[in-house]
Amino acid sequence: MKAVLFTKYGSPDVLELQEVEIPVPLDGEVLIRIRATSVNDWDVGIITGKPLFMRWWYGFRKPKPAIRIIGCDVAGIVETVGTGVTRFKVGDSVYGDLHASGFGAYAEYVCANVNHLALKPQALSFEQAGATPHSATLAWHGRACMASSS
Repeated sequence: MKAVLFTKYGSPDVLELQEVEIPVPLDGEVLIRIRATSVNDWDVGIITGKPLFMRWWYGFRKPKPAIRIIGCDVAGIVETVGTGVTRFKVGDSVYGDLHASGFGAYAEYVCANVNHLALKPQALSFEQAGATPHSATLAWHGRACMASSS
């Protein structure tokens, strides 16, 4: 599969499109064929390593290997379910925030813990759902903060 890899801090120019193995879901995970994702503040902070506290979590000099594929928000279709998964089935349309599952939305496929996903409402397109979990919540929070300071 194709994935956007992140191996050093810097501008978006440090990202590289490469061919990698399709991941295999572990217990409690599903494999998602990604249909949409977003770019948000979390992803930009990881890429640039700024603010500097981001490096506390992801590596001081260079990113930890576990974070080589970034991307927080995801929407897609369940391709495979791991052992013990009863909440979703193959073919379900799902969306979610992957930051607690190790990121990975800048790829064709990703494995995610079922506790970080929900069924995609039929009224939402994949693009709308892929921009909702982190990005829309951040926008809503910012709006709420602005309203409270007025």
